Amino acid sequence: MQNPYVASASPCGSSSGSAIAAAANLATVTLGTETDGSIICPAAANSVVGIKPTVGLTSRSMVIPISPRQDTIGPICRTVRDAVYVLDAIVGYDIYDSKATKEAAKYIPKGGYRRFLNFDGLRGKRIGILREGFFNFSKDSVQAKVFEQHFSLMRKKGAMLIDNLQIANTSVILDYNQSGEELAVVAEFKVALNNYLSQLTSSPVRSLADVISFNEKHKKEEKIQEYGQLIFLGSESTNGINSTVRNAISNMARLSSKGIETLMKEKHLDAIVTPDATVSSILGIGGYPGISVPAGYDETGVPFGICFGGLKGYEPRLIEIAYAFEQATKVRKPPSFKGQFPIISDL
Repeated sequence: MQNPYVASASPCGSSSGSAIAAAANLATVTLGTETDGSIICPAAANSVVGIKPTVGLTSRSMVIPISPRQDTIGPICRTVRDAVYVLDAIVGYDIYDSKATKEAAKYIPKGGYRRFLNFDGLRGKRIGILREGFFNFSKDSVQAKVFEQHFSLMRKKGAMLIDNLQIANTSVILDYNQSGEELAVVAEFKVALNNYLSQLTSSPVRSLADVISFNEKHKKEEKIQEYGQLIFLGSESTNGINSTVRNAISNMARLSSKGIETLMKEKHLDAIVTPDATVSSILGIGGYPGISVPAGYDETGVPFGICFGGLKGYEPRLIEIAYAFEQATKVRKPPSFKGQFPIISDL
């Protein structure tokens, strides 16, 4: 998740997510955990493909949790095809994450997802372009020019692009404080982590309080002076899922219903499209899926991505769009390791 407590100089807000995405350039398969941005953002920043599935489509069993309401596990791979093959292998019901996986099982198509690897997958698709609040770069930048070329190509491939669409209350949704996401996630983290640690067969820590104490006793090894543990301390100070937290969760549900759901249904969209992971909070608070595909490289050679997002269960449409886009553009370049690469850090 992008950290609401720590100001980040990273394009992703998650050093671990970026490390996983970078590893995807060397390995055939990697998996990421996303609460808000930690699959689609590092994938975009490392010129690889990341699939953030609908929450519950993949089991979170034995994965260290942040927010069971938002957490989802998905593949980060070099190509859409590789990522889809992995997705096929990891979706489905799990008794150890029964509530979420049972509810999402209805979205899994018969025959799996690989049958949506369609070269002509853009044809007939209605895709909404979200400009305001998402395209946060100069009109004269490489990114701006490249995205216009991509949009032109998608139209040539048969997609109908509806431009300059707006999601209601976008500025509120993109603000952790206003949407209620920060309040809810910090409280959910304590409850979820305590439950996770309590079920481990063997562990030196059994609660978030234990983790905080452990870090204090091993300040040098845990680099407390450099990184602190503000999130842990903030979460430990919460009192579970009380009425204030429930109100925050309800507010996010309303924002999702009146926002992306209303827009996509009224405009009959198959997907929305944005740069990099600027849409992560909109997808995150509602448990919606997204696929990040390499889109280009800026003036200094740093990668950037394009993200196709949709409503719960829209993976088949998103896969068709993402695969057809990837095959038509062939943007990704294998890393050369000849130059200096930016250090991805949470601080």
